[in-house]
Amino acid sequence: MTIKALIFDVDGTLAETEEAHRAAFNQAFKAAGLDWNWSVADYRQLLKTTGGKERIKLFQADFPADEQLTDEEIKDLHAEKTKRYLKILKQRKLALRPGVKALVQAATDAGIRVAIATTTSRPNVDTLCVCFWGKPAGKVFEVIACGDEVENKKPAPDVYLLALERLGLSAKDCVAFEDSRNGLISAHGADLPVVITPSMYTDTDDFTGAECMLRNLTDPDLRKAKNLPFEYPFK
Repeated sequence: MTIKALIFDVDGTLAETEEAHRAAFNQAFKAAGLDWNWSVADYRQLLKTTGGKERIKLFQADFPADEQLTDEEIKDLHAEKTKRYLKILKQRKLALRPGVKALVQAATDAGIRVAIATTTSRPNVDTLCVCFWGKPAGKVFEVIACGDEVENKKPAPDVYLLALERLGLSAKDCVAFEDSRNGLISAHGADLPVVITPSMYTDTDDFTGAECMLRNLTDPDLRKAKNLPFEYPFK
C-alpha cells in the first residue's frame, strides 16, 4: 500500500500544548473576574469534550441559570483565552513532541503530502508553526482543516473529511496521527487508519481499534510499527 499523505492532529499530537491551553483558560477567567480555576484533573475531564467554547459551556452547565454565561459571553471569553494562549506560544517555552519534525520533513522529502485536521483554530495552528518551524502553517502543511470550518467537531469525522476533500485523496491513501480517543473515533469515522501517540492528558484513554500505538514518533518507534496497513517509506 502506498501512502500519499499524512494527516496530523495538533494539540497533544504535534506538541504537548494542553497545559498552555489550561493556563490560558485560567488567565482569561481571572481577567474576566470569574472565580473559576481549572485544575489538571478538571481539564483532563473537560478534554473529553472537544472545543474550548464547548468546554466552557459544559463546565457551567450545572450552575444556576442566572450565573451562566451567555453564548456571546462565552465567545468573548474564549477569544480572550485564545489571545493569552498565543502569547504563551510566542514565549517559545513549548517543544514539538519527539520525532514530529523529522517525520514531517521525511514525508515532504519523500513526496508524501502532509496535512492538518484539528479542532483548534487557524491562528493557533499558524502561531505554533511559526514558533516551531519559523514559518506559517501553510508553508509547512499543504492542507489545513480546522474545527471552526466544519459543522461538527471531533469525535465527528467532519474535519478529517474536509482534509481529505482538500487533498483530493481517498482515506485509503492516507494515515492519521492522533493522541486522543475522540481523535481516533473522528479519524476512523472518515475511514482513516490511525497511529496513536498518547499525550500527558490522554494516556488513560481507550485506544481500542487503533492500527498502532507508539510512545512517540521517534525513528525506533516508527520502525516497530509493523502492524500498520502500510510501510513507512522513511529511513
